[in-house]
Amino acid sequence: MRDPRPPAIALLGPTASGKTALAVAWAQRLDSEIVSVDSALVYRGLDIGAAKPDAATLTRAPHRLIDLRDPHETYSAAEFARDALAAMQDLSASGRVPMLVGGTGLYFSALVDGLADMPEADPALRALIATEAGQRGWAALHAELAAADPAAAARIRPADAQRITRALEVLRLSGRPISDWQAAARQRRAPFPFRLLVLALVPRDREVLHGRIARRFDAMLAAGFLDEMRRLRADPRLHPDLPSMRAVGYRQAWRHLDGLTDGATFRAEAVAATRQLAKRQLTWLRARPAIRWLDPEHDRGELDHALRLFLPGA
Repeated sequence: MRDPRPPAIALLGPTASGKTALAVAWAQRLDSEIVSVDSALVYRGLDIGAAKPDAATLTRAPHRLIDLRDPHETYSAAEFARDALAAMQDLSASGRVPMLVGGTGLYFSALVDGLADMPEADPALRALIATEAGQRGWAALHAELAAADPAAAARIRPADAQRITRALEVLRLSGRPISDWQAAARQRRAPFPFRLLVLALVPRDREVLHGRIARRFDAMLAAGFLDEMRRLRADPRLHPDLPSMRAVGYRQAWRHLDGLTDGATFRAEAVAATRQLAKRQLTWLRARPAIRWLDPEHDRGELDHALRLFLPGA
């Protein structure tokens, strides 16, 4: 039976895999727009280090959900799910096919799978947890989470302050593990209102991806990334524990400008952190076996075929 839901496309994949180039070409081909699925691009001023599309690219392929917040502000996965769905519905209503493009798996999951209706954020409790982290360390708080909610702890890295804070916050406010809330939400969620073509752009050879990561970071440095970071640090509202400043590259640049690393060490740390990010993104993709993986360089014919099969006449 024909699926009556309107079509949408998702191009996912690790950082520096070539998503933007293909997405821009397809957006022009389909006369559509890109809905960014990237947790760094939502922040104003995070441009060079976040590989934000430049003005020429945005002219060729308009992007939605970039530059939504100042870097001292927060933006949650729930807010993304709400805003992304609204953008998709707006594009679809105008006869265009929405294109979700990015590598933030948490955002994509929130949009497509839904989020649990769990307790709202409690600023006072979050401040208390941050104080505890300063005294005991995030590894100790992760161990506390593992004792109460091993399923959540298995998915959250011991250094992921934001997600540890949220998991402990929900546990302390409700007395229920966050994984229980998430499981209940999965059981009652409604079908996603779009039929999706979901493709992951992943170079077959990891060394190719690693080379792309290193070259892109060097290009960021040449384009003035550290000057961008100096401008951000001039804002007294910013500090290194904010979600925006924990973004890969920015975290390492803050340390470097604090005098904790020399130039060579800074570059090495930033490239290594970006490779670790790509590894986590690939792990997330592997957990979703229905997503088809294609190499953006070697599988161009298959990518084109997948698009035409999904949208005859494209």
